[in-house]
Amino acid sequence: MVMQDDGAVDIRPDPDPGRADPAHRGRYRAAGLCLGLLGLAMAGWTVRGVAQGGGGVWDFVEELFHPTFPGAVPVLGPYEWAFTAAFLGVAGPALAGRRAARAAALLLGWVLLVAALREAVGLCDAAYRARYVTAPEWGWLLATRCLGLVTALVVLGALLPVGDARRGASGEPDAPPGARRRPSRICGVLFLVMGVVQLAWTVRGPMLAFGHLGRFLRAAVDASATGTVGLAAPPEFASAGAVLVLLILGALAWGARCDVRSALLAYGAVQLYLTVRSVVQLAVTDYFNRSLETPQGALWLATTAYGLAAMTSVVVLSSGRPGGPYGGARGESLR
Repeated sequence: MVMQDDGAVDIRPDPDPGRADPAHRGRYRAAGLCLGLLGLAMAGWTVRGVAQGGGGVWDFVEELFHPTFPGAVPVLGPYEWAFTAAFLGVAGPALAGRRAARAAALLLGWVLLVAALREAVGLCDAAYRARYVTAPEWGWLLATRCLGLVTALVVLGALLPVGDARRGASGEPDAPPGARRRPSRICGVLFLVMGVVQLAWTVRGPMLAFGHLGRFLRAAVDASATGTVGLAAPPEFASAGAVLVLLILGALAWGARCDVRSALLAYGAVQLYLTVRSVVQLAVTDYFNRSLETPQGALWLATTAYGLAAMTSVVVLSSGRPGGPYGGARGESLR
C-alpha cells in the first residue's frame, strides 16, 4: 500500500495482499456466483440420479471410487463429479475476492466454453436435435448446457481483463526469482510428462490404433458423433481435453510468468481423483497380480503409479505455502 500525504509516503504493506483490488472484486464475485450456480446444478443432477436409481448415499460413495461397481447412480460420470467439486471449490474463493482464484476460474471457463461449442456443433445436426427433444427431461438438460455457456462467458469476460501479477515500482509484473520459481517449474515438468503419457495412451487407444483418426476427432469436437444425448463427456472429448490442459498448463507453469497455481491445484486434484479411481479398479479386478505378465500391462501400471505420485506432488506444491512460487513474500492461499 502506497499513500502520499503532504510529501510523506506510506509504504506499509497491503494488510491482505491475497485479496483482489477493490475495483475488481465485483468481477470475481460475478464469476464465483456463476460457477457456484453451475456447481449446484450439476450436484442437483447427481442427487436426482441417486434418488431415481433407488440407491442411497453409500451407494453413491462406492460409485465414486469403484468403477466396476454396478451401482444405482446412472447420472453423470467421474469427470462430471470431479468438475462439479472444482466448480464449487473455486466459487467460494472467487466470491470472497481471492486473487488466487483467477487462474482456476479461467481454466474452468475455457473448459466450459469448449464443451458448449462442441454441443453447439452437435445441435447443427438434425438427427441429433431430434434425439435431444425426445430425451428425458431434455428441457432441463438444455438449460444446464446454456448455464454452462453463460458461466463460461461471464468468467472469461470478467477475469481475462484482470491482471494477476504483482507490479513493482516500474509498473512491470514482478517475476518470481530463484528458489520461488522452482516449485512452479517442478509442477510444470510433472504436468508436461503427464500430458505426454496421456497422449501416448490416447494414440494407442482402440480407435486411433486402428486408424480411425477422423472418427476420434469428430467425436471430440461434435456432440452428434457419439449418438447419445446427455451431460456425461465421451472418452474422446475427455482424453483430448486432458492432453491439451496438461500440456498447456505445464508450459505456463514451467515459464512461471503468471500465477497458474490455483489452476494447477484444481486440475491436479481432478486428475488425482481419476487416478485414484483407476487404482481402485486395478485393485478390485486383481490386475496388480497380472500386470507384469505383458509389457503393456507393466507399462500401464508404471504410468498409473507415476500419475498418482505426480498429481499428489502437484496438489501439495500448489496448495499455497508461505514463500511459495507466487505472491511475493508469502503465497496466496485459496482461503
